[in-house]
Amino acid sequence: MEILKKAELKNTKSRRLLLLLLEGEARPVTAEELHEKAASVLPMNLSTVYRTLNTLTEKHILHRSVRQDGKAYYALPDKPHSHRLICDGCGRVIPIDTCPLRELEESLAAETGFHITGHSLEFTGLCPHCAAKK
Repeated sequence: MEILKKAELKNTKSRRLLLLLLEGEARPVTAEELHEKAASVLPMNLSTVYRTLNTLTEKHILHRSVRQDGKAYYALPDKPHSHRLICDGCGRVIPIDTCPLRELEESLAAETGFHITGHSLEFTGLCPHCAAKK
């Protein structure tokens, strides 16, 4: 895979499989979810999944976010930045197409000289369906 080559990483079966699984996901997923999905294709320890995800995150191939449930979620960065609403009840993810942080990003860059390459923003709560259940 070209993405691994650019990051100067070996093209291992576990890295290829986890990246392939993440490409098919519409929402960020946990290491446990990926481990479960990978099991039928390439059995590997959960610790291998975590190590692989950490390596891919350190090389900026994956985006890692920790939610209020305390779990780390992984996704391929589809844009330099992303915004989403996440339901704590059902896990539904609703992308936000507008960027409410553009002015703040430009202001921070001007004030600090920092070259900002991206950002993400997640709002958590309950979708209308889950809120009606409560």
